[in-house]
Amino acid sequence: MKVKDVMHKGVDWVSPNTPITELAKLMRTHDIGCIPIGEDDKLVGMVTDRDIVCKGLASHGFDAGGATARDVMTEGIHCCREDDDLAKAMHHMEKLQVRRLPVINKSKRMVGIISLGDVSHCASGDVLAETVRSVAAHH
Repeated sequence: MKVKDVMHKGVDWVSPNTPITELAKLMRTHDIGCIPIGEDDKLVGMVTDRDIVCKGLASHGFDAGGATARDVMTEGIHCCREDDDLAKAMHHMEKLQVRRLPVINKSKRMVGIISLGDVSHCASGDVLAETVRSVAAHH
């Protein structure tokens, strides 16, 4: 099975200058836990709901009203390709201990995101359990 067979399609990214209040609203509206961050037509990072809380709200002197994605995002991006085997993407998630990966096409354009939830619908119980165990382990 290929990544493109199970990923969420049509995912958008936002600018690093997007206020975190807007990110939180997008997450609530779309029932998602992360938003890719892009600049100059390329992905530059990711903001998760946990980033907003741990790197933002829980930080001393943090100004939630003035903060942007750049203030809380995890820089750098790890991706998989839409034509990758699902097992390869799952191994990548395990190795990186991440729950989600942006998916790019041959032109290096983001075409979706794959999450553990997506994988749970098609992977065997043993494979999924091992992936979840690895991803959820303490860093």
